[in-house]
Amino acid sequence: MTVTHFGAVLLFAFFTSIVFGITQRSEPKMMVRFGAFCFALFVFGTIAASWGMWLIKH
Repeated sequence: MTVTHFGAVLLFAFFTSIVFGITQRSEPKMMVRFGAFCFALFVFGTIAASWGMWLIKH
């Protein structure tokens, strides 16, 4: 099985967001919200950085 670069980013964002949510918040509801927030930042940040690098190259 081959994982694409974007798939690897999603896996990293998913597991890192779980750890951040658990370690940074004390209430379960806030853990989920913060984890989802971190996941969104990782994914959208990666997409924004990718576009930025593409624009610099072209």
